[in-house]
Amino acid sequence: MAGEGPKLLWNPENVKDVAESIGINLTEEPLRVLTQDVEYRIGQVVVEALRFMRAANRTTLTVQDVSQALRVLDVEPLYGYDSTRPLRYGEASIGPGQPLFYIEDEEVDFEKVINAPLPKVPRDMSFTAHWLAIDGVQPSIPQNPTTAETSSKDLLPKGPGANPAVAALAGNDNVAFRPAVKHVISKELILYFDKVQAAIMDDDPDEEKTRLRSAALDSVRSDPGLHQLVPYFVSFINNQVTHRLDDLFVLRQMMELTGAILENPSIFLDPYASSLAAPVLTCLMARKLGGSESSLEGTDALKDQYRLREVAASLLGTIARKYSKTNALLRPKLTRTCLKFFLDPSKSPAVLYGAISGLAAAGGPEAVRILVLPNLKMFDEGILTPLREKGEASHFEYEALVGGIMKAIETLVEGITLPVVADVAELEREGQLVIEFLGRTIGERVARLGNQHLNRGILEVRHLE
Repeated sequence: MAGEGPKLLWNPENVKDVAESIGINLTEEPLRVLTQDVEYRIGQVVVEALRFMRAANRTTLTVQDVSQALRVLDVEPLYGYDSTRPLRYGEASIGPGQPLFYIEDEEVDFEKVINAPLPKVPRDMSFTAHWLAIDGVQPSIPQNPTTAETSSKDLLPKGPGANPAVAALAGNDNVAFRPAVKHVISKELILYFDKVQAAIMDDDPDEEKTRLRSAALDSVRSDPGLHQLVPYFVSFINNQVTHRLDDLFVLRQMMELTGAILENPSIFLDPYASSLAAPVLTCLMARKLGGSESSLEGTDALKDQYRLREVAASLLGTIARKYSKTNALLRPKLTRTCLKFFLDPSKSPAVLYGAISGLAAAGGPEAVRILVLPNLKMFDEGILTPLREKGEASHFEYEALVGGIMKAIETLVEGITLPVVADVAELEREGQLVIEFLGRTIGERVARLGNQHLNRGILEVRHLE
């Protein structure tokens, strides 16, 4: 009995039946060896099938798992058993102790099959093209969502987790926001973003820290591999400007970071132009920059605030010029926003200064000629004259605002070489007409420039009214 070998789990009679069906008669020893091999092969198939089952996170072994296991083992798969429904096995007895298992076939009623309605004929596959948006405006076509669907989304509850920008403006700093699509970036880029962020936000006046800030901005300005970080930089700038309006250093750093991103020739920023313009407009025309009113009483603090608005105006002009070709509505929108603030008499002189600077930078000389010059006389009477009458307390703001308007007017003749004017009487006559058209404050300063080309350019606008 010791030489019989291990006990077999697979029934040797099954192997014998198969061998006899093809005309082979096996003795006891070959039958035992062949049964051991069959047992090993079936166990190998079951192990591979279980791997497919676990990979699909299932607990039930299916026919597809076995078929995939046979393909992996380079064995011809079984045919006729690929079914999505569970198989039902029946048992029949062909003798004492010899059960036979078989798959029960479903009985089909031919009358029901014949009388069943025919399925619909499937449509042929086709492709059509439509405009999702034209110049940033969505056309009203059946393929696009309707206005009713869009407005219904606006009526949804807007809690801290619904809109992070609204929650930030409301003062909710701990905003939980889960994007619809997961954006995966490398650990190196994440580390780079953290290092740049830390360097820019460090307000230590130490020379080494200052050099590190400059190096971080230079890297953003010239690195060609920052495409994946653009949305993170844009979000970072928007959040800092929204939450840190009381810190001039942070605002100035955000404007410098915006300028560095705009100067990078390797970054495609056209889809982010409007998002970048929003924090720039905030720094340009915010009512208060750098803390409370009491902290801005010093001339140096006011000068820092006005310098920040000048930087923001320059960035706004860069955005308007650089991305107006791909977004036709961008430049008119920026110009219209600045004009609205400039013509509002309730705004402070600092806001008005930012508005005229931004309008001249974004709209260019033509916007100044068409939109600003016809309104300057009313602006002089309603804003400049009352501001001048306040005396020494508002002298700096008055001079800064008048200087901003003069700088915008002088853009009308930038790059033009002027001939020497000999007729002084004609120049004086044009100066009087300019004073009548623009108002006394601005008109006198323009007349003192003695620029005949500028005078005639201003007087031509009278015929446009």
